[in-house]
Amino acid sequence: MILTMGVDLGSITAKCVILQDGHQVLAERVVKGGMIGGGAEKAVAEALTAAGVAQEEIANAVATGYGRVIYAAANEEMSEIGCHGKGAFFQEPAARIVIDIGGQDFKVIKLGAGGRVVNFVMNEKCAAGTGRFLEVMAQALGHPVSELAQIGSRATEKVAISSTCTVFAESEVISHLAADKKVADIVAGIHESIARRIAGLAQRLTLEDKILVTGGVAQNQGVVAALAERLGREMFVPRFPQSNGALGAALYAFEKSSLVR
Repeated sequence: MILTMGVDLGSITAKCVILQDGHQVLAERVVKGGMIGGGAEKAVAEALTAAGVAQEEIANAVATGYGRVIYAAANEEMSEIGCHGKGAFFQEPAARIVIDIGGQDFKVIKLGAGGRVVNFVMNEKCAAGTGRFLEVMAQALGHPVSELAQIGSRATEKVAISSTCTVFAESEVISHLAADKKVADIVAGIHESIARRIAGLAQRLTLEDKILVTGGVAQNQGVVAALAERLGREMFVPRFPQSNGALGAALYAFEKSSLVR
């Protein structure tokens, strides 16, 4: 039995996946606290407990994400693009496009045979269209971000959010509230704003039919539905959307440990 671990240390959350023999997910954990706040250590500790194994039993550990250099307990580091591609192919071998929407960025990855990354594009250094953007809008509306999808599903129209800047978009939301616009309609407009920005980036690549949406925002069905409408294609959310990068890192860790053996 070979146990490997993948740790994806992002800007807002830390994710950990423990894998057995390169195919069975023993544990998966997502915790608040990314590059600061000890998020990686907490995610790893929770995953080890859930899997019922000790740190010493892990044959190889790979770190990925923005904060990968911070997690000193990893045996090596890997690019997040490669890890996201690896994790997506494992979860859905037919996937050829991965749209990953993280806390501070989003990326569109094109996969070739065997899940090999053949091209990718990323947004500029701007929070618009990311999880952070969604959190700021939720705060302006006075609702938890976890409730936005359900609220948006009751919309009868989409209130336009035209600004691509998070600060200006927040001002737009506040103005719409002052004008007595329905909260559900504003939320639908927020989802559409995110989808519009991501779709603009995605269309730089030749899109395939099987599109996987990953990252924390993939858990918001309102954003996923808005993306499907924008791109005119069905979107698929895998079993581990937020831990996809950590899963890919654990898979790389298994490949490396198998080669050593």
